[in-house]
Amino acid sequence: MNMKKLTYLFIIPMAMFALAAFRPVAGKLISKAGHINFFSHTSLEDISANNYKVVSTLETTTGNVAFSVPMQGFEFEKALMQQHFNSKDFLNTKDFPKAKFEGKITNISDVDFTKDGVYEANVSGNLTIKDVTKPINEKGTVTIKGGVLNAKTKFKLVLADYGITFKKGKPSTNVAKEIEVTLDADYQSE
Repeated sequence: MNMKKLTYLFIIPMAMFALAAFRPVAGKLISKAGHINFFSHTSLEDISANNYKVVSTLETTTGNVAFSVPMQGFEFEKALMQQHFNSKDFLNTKDFPKAKFEGKITNISDVDFTKDGVYEANVSGNLTIKDVTKPINEKGTVTIKGGVLNAKTKFKLVLADYGITFKKGKPSTNVAKEIEVTLDADYQSE
């Protein structure tokens, strides 16, 4: 085999691999291990929990986005906090095992899924927690780098809007009435 043929045998597969690796993000994308953190701050205590089991889909042509959050997937620093969170008096995760969001990126035309960059995203939809559904409108970012899409947002959530209230005891003073929610999800083609 001459050197020219050997070079072609090497270059053609490498070029095909490079093109496949940097193809534009398009169509229906899925995130199987998104991360949600919530943070509660009061003068008595800071409480934080993480959930790495969040599943989401994003349709790049329509902007439709959906999240499914297994509520028992939240992990706390203290076991007692996790027990309280899942109990009937708090989130009642046995009867309400998932929270969900269904909505849309309303400025989808501002996001170029074919080009690396950081794009502002306005998201509007309905958030359901404990069978209570409320409309929300939030801002976030969509980052595209090397064919991988990442979505991030941070927003405030009023617990009472979803029937989560504490009238007495330690939770009424130790859990903030409004918590900060941070979401971070990487998407890939289905």
